[in-house]
Amino acid sequence: MKLPRTTLILILLALGLGGFVYFYEIRGATQREEIKEQKQKIFSFAEDDVQSLTVKTKKITLSLERNPESSSNPKWLIKSPISGPANDAIVSYLMDLLVKGNSDRTVSTPPKELKEFALDQPQATINITLKNRQSHQLILGKSNFNGRLLYAQADPATKPDGNINVLLVSTDFANAVNRELSEWKQPVDNSQKLPGLSTPLPTPTNSK
Repeated sequence: MKLPRTTLILILLALGLGGFVYFYEIRGATQREEIKEQKQKIFSFAEDDVQSLTVKTKKITLSLERNPESSSNPKWLIKSPISGPANDAIVSYLMDLLVKGNSDRTVSTPPKELKEFALDQPQATINITLKNRQSHQLILGKSNFNGRLLYAQADPATKPDGNINVLLVSTDFANAVNRELSEWKQPVDNSQKLPGLSTPLPTPTNSK
């Protein structure tokens, strides 16, 4: 039996609408949920849990330790390659990224492919030791194709299928660690100095 043209059009529209509902609402919702799950925190520890940090770049290897005098400043001390108070603002910037930073997405790749992400010779490696003696590691590779994210590994481990997870993280991590040693040191208080003078001005005394 030949269907009227109007009826045929209505059937085709219904099929098209059903396909749209399936792909967008059902299948699309699943995909969106997968993407949402991929954007997750890199680490689960809190800032107060961290006891020490070691930052290794192509220029320096820096060891930082929490100041045992918790009520005093600075909160962090440089242990090597020099000894002295650390720049709390610089360390806090890095700590904030480690504690709150998210992975934009994860790529599963064979270990032999790590060189494609510059993770075989990383630009920086951050080792974290917690107060409970647990340790974590973040390895930073090169930027992705548009320069907006960095390839990275967090606590590298081989999965049962033999692959390794490569994360995409903020380029802020590179900005946080690729610094000169002088930037990591606590800045000198210049409040008592005038331009051109290398020593503080003497404190004025009342003359009698």
